[in-house]
Amino acid sequence: MEKRKDGFLIEKGEHDKDFIFGTRAVMEAIHAGREIDKILVQKESNNDLIKELLKESKQAGIPIVRVPEGKLNRITRKNHQGVIAHLSSITYASLDHVIDNCYAVGKSPLLLVLDQITDVRNFGAIARTAECAGVDALVIPEKGSAQINAEAVKTSAGALNFLPVARVKNLFFACRDLQKMGLSLVAVTEKSEKEMYEADFSGPVAMILGSEENGISEEILNIVDERVKIPMSGNIDSLNVSVSAGVAIYEVIRQRKG
Repeated sequence: MEKRKDGFLIEKGEHDKDFIFGTRAVMEAIHAGREIDKILVQKESNNDLIKELLKESKQAGIPIVRVPEGKLNRITRKNHQGVIAHLSSITYASLDHVIDNCYAVGKSPLLLVLDQITDVRNFGAIARTAECAGVDALVIPEKGSAQINAEAVKTSAGALNFLPVARVKNLFFACRDLQKMGLSLVAVTEKSEKEMYEADFSGPVAMILGSEENGISEEILNIVDERVKIPMSGNIDSLNVSVSAGVAIYEVIRQRKG
């Protein structure tokens, strides 16, 4: 158990994941503006205090996940009262501010939109490459994304301390907003006949990558401006998503410096 300067009692869990437990303690953290990755609430818990917590979490844009009591007990043996909040290891960025800042300095934005990428190590590896290459931000959904915890920061070699990450409520609508802000949506997917090296990435671009299991959702694929694939010549026809991200990012960098 650790007491921080802001007065909150934080427990260190497995893999150094910081979390707060107890309904009122979590509500106080929300009021204090703490960056919360998600809140786990015991299934079927629905007293007045829980209802208030759910309302405030929704207003603050914090994802709520209903879980069995056993899952909470595995995280901590203390009296959690059916509520545990996982604290984020970073401060999230505003997507609008990221884009506005790029345009203000005359830069064509380059963003990575990560759809359904839940593996922490892949996420950290992508963040590391993105920060090294000068990507302006990662865009992730509130739900269905890797938890940004100490392990993610470590895997990123500290890149997540510098690289802006924008967490959005709905990835589809965020992609629509990016188009309205002048960015071209480019899906990196095997569902394309066009190779990446045939595309023009000189303008503002948001590159979308999906998980190795599910790829990019059809909903988002249906609205992209362009689909491109990484050419494959070997017997294995797919790359790890973090490797794919690296290939895609550096093709953009190559074109812009050429």
